[in-house]
Amino acid sequence: MDASSAVRQHASRVALVGVPMDLGGGRRGVDMGPSAFRIAGIEAAVHGLGLEFRDTGNVEVRDPVGLEPLDPSARFLPEIADCCRRLRDRVEGLVGEGWLPLVVGGDHSIAAGTVAGLSNHYHARQERIGLVWFDAHGDMNTPAISESGNIHGMPLAALLGHGPDELARLGSRFPAVDPGNAVLVGVRSLDAREKALIKEVGLRCFTMKEIDQYGIHAVMKEALAIANDGTAGFHLSFDLDGTDPGVAPGVGTPVPGGVSYRESHTVVELVAETGRLLGLEMTEINPILDERNRTARAAVEFCESALGKRVL
Repeated sequence: MDASSAVRQHASRVALVGVPMDLGGGRRGVDMGPSAFRIAGIEAAVHGLGLEFRDTGNVEVRDPVGLEPLDPSARFLPEIADCCRRLRDRVEGLVGEGWLPLVVGGDHSIAAGTVAGLSNHYHARQERIGLVWFDAHGDMNTPAISESGNIHGMPLAALLGHGPDELARLGSRFPAVDPGNAVLVGVRSLDAREKALIKEVGLRCFTMKEIDQYGIHAVMKEALAIANDGTAGFHLSFDLDGTDPGVAPGVGTPVPGGVSYRESHTVVELVAETGRLLGLEMTEINPILDERNRTARAAVEFCESALGKRVL
């Protein structure tokens, strides 16, 4: 059995990658997310599960001080793409060594690099990956349709083959993820033209209305079936603003009426039960907007459940 096969069966080795990126959004502070996450006790939490833990440090990100965006429709694209290339290589290398990458941001633009690295590894094995995107927003904008030009609203579109080549073609596979193996969960805020692109690509999108109507358990069962259909496994990209602001106040773009604390744990508990988690990502932790590091502590708890922690 090779290293990547072992990871597919269970995560016994977890490697933390910090990405202090705050160029992708409109508010500063998420660059401190990886530090807050470490302070919240992720190393002790992973060791408490009986797993090996390795902190690989932070991926270098360009200092935003004094930077001006060259293109208002894709703000700081060159700098973000440069970071995502380094992140891609870090993730691909870790997976090849048998580690499950735990990537922590930073804004959600980093997912373009994380998923490209995973996709590269499995594409070389003639396999594809699935993707569960937990978020209040769709992140399905492109420079042509974005109302803000903020790239943290574009990474999912790029991973599905839309948007600038600097992000959409980061990996050796295009698109990095097939739309039929990707799913959005927890959505409650979409731009009008973003909605049109979601329908155009056929992306399955579970809004809060469906979660309220059918329950988070039924929604996640369907979502995981999509992500695992013919794939080597799947990546979970977990934006903390997918949870309700009462659970995770320290995020840059909070949207009321989100997934509750217990529902969020159900999301990650069901992820763990599949035994097919290839990578895990926590984004948009903003300590400046937080209350006594509540959001980072919640993120650590969600990671514990995703990595297999159970009540009984």
